[in-house]
Amino acid sequence: MADSEYILQLENISKFFGPVIALNGVTLRLRRGEVHCLLGDNGAGKSTLIKTLSGVFAPEQGQYLVDGAPVRFRSPRDALDAGIATVYQDLALVPLMSVTRNFFMGREPVKKLFGLLPVMDHAGAAAIAMAKLAEMGIRVRDADQMIGNMSGGEKQCLAIARAIHFGARVLILDEPTAALGVKQSVNVLKLIHKARERGISVIFITHNVNHAYPVGDSFTLLNRGQSMGTFAKAAVSKEAVLDMMAGGAEMKTMMADLEGVTI
Repeated sequence: MADSEYILQLENISKFFGPVIALNGVTLRLRRGEVHCLLGDNGAGKSTLIKTLSGVFAPEQGQYLVDGAPVRFRSPRDALDAGIATVYQDLALVPLMSVTRNFFMGREPVKKLFGLLPVMDHAGAAAIAMAKLAEMGIRVRDADQMIGNMSGGEKQCLAIARAIHFGARVLILDEPTAALGVKQSVNVLKLIHKARERGISVIFITHNVNHAYPVGDSFTLLNRGQSMGTFAKAAVSKEAVLDMMAGGAEMKTMMADLEGVTI
């Protein structure tokens, strides 16, 4: 159903590893063109949820829907084919390879040498990589430079720009600001804003409320594999989100107060 309100949905998802309950009845719904922040401390279940969204794990219970239709991904390739791209913390970049080679990574454009032999179109690939990075606000002096010479923020931007270029409709960003300084974090948050302006839906996974709140449209909080609720930005303050993540004494009172505005 292309006209579904949500581009992606997890409905009452559970995932078990033997006796360990990694996810227990979690629901997450992503609207089109929305930045949805998934918040939780270490051990909250964020990594398992990411891998379920990206096709690494299949849920034991519940339903996964894309464009309103149930799906069952057998691998991350199935998720990519559906337009769901995940940018992990390690970024899947090779430090000793160039910007161009990292940008295309197995999907290099080719041309025919002497009209017969297919070879990589280095000039064309470099021009595309530099143009797409420039659209994201990253200026690269030389597309042949090694990725290892780029800053952490620039690497994040390259990984995100690569996903967008290859047709991502949904970007799942795994702690993209975790290892970055203030200036680099701001650049990544600007990039998330630009992705939303392009109509791309974003799931921003983080434990840093100060990074999530400025760009987020809605927030789902995880704690020990369970959802503590989903809230629209207009319905919850940054301080309330921080308190819920901390699991303070006022948790039950706040949850009761917010019950009427849960989305």
